[in-house]
Amino acid sequence: MCQNLTLDSPDKNNQWAEFAKIGAERWGVPLLWSKEKLRFAKRMKLTKPALPSSDKRWKIVDARMRRLQLPGARLIEVLHTLQESFGYLDEDALRFVAAALHIPPSRVYGVSTFYNLFSLKPQGAHTCVVCLGTACYVKGGDNVLAAIEGCARIRRGETTPDEQLSLLTARCIGCCAIAPAAVYDGIVAGHQTPEQAVEKIEGILGHGA
Repeated sequence: MCQNLTLDSPDKNNQWAEFAKIGAERWGVPLLWSKEKLRFAKRMKLTKPALPSSDKRWKIVDARMRRLQLPGARLIEVLHTLQESFGYLDEDALRFVAAALHIPPSRVYGVSTFYNLFSLKPQGAHTCVVCLGTACYVKGGDNVLAAIEGCARIRRGETTPDEQLSLLTARCIGCCAIAPAAVYDGIVAGHQTPEQAVEKIEGILGHGA
């Protein structure tokens, strides 16, 4: 049977025992962690997967992960750093994050697909995000999207063959007062009509990067 760790344990100077002590003093957490459980937690903390490749951008991601202290809260921060470094999140990157943070891959995938900030595919030189939130949809957001799809000859979530434009949709971008809205290369445009959207896309595709 596992011996419970108490404040009088010979391991009381161990960092994990100290953590348990602080938890008991500050938050009333009972000191019920067994020595085996503490060793497992320490092993998980020290276990770190190898970087997926020698790409220097992974060193940036790794440094960011080491600066963040709370595994549960740092998932979005790590994914954001990956997105900034590589432009998108591929399967290898998601698996590495899951292993490094010791969380289920399903959770990493769920977060990366829930937020429109993240992309699982390489992005084009330009991006267009059409809002399909309730306000935008009611005021014709779906027609704006259809016009852009027809003009660019791609569907939502796709990138043009020349990699000039990626077309995305969002559940809501928080601009309901100027619905229907779209975001062109990070700049919000409100009260969009299909004609205005097509004109903007033609300008992007016609002038290139």
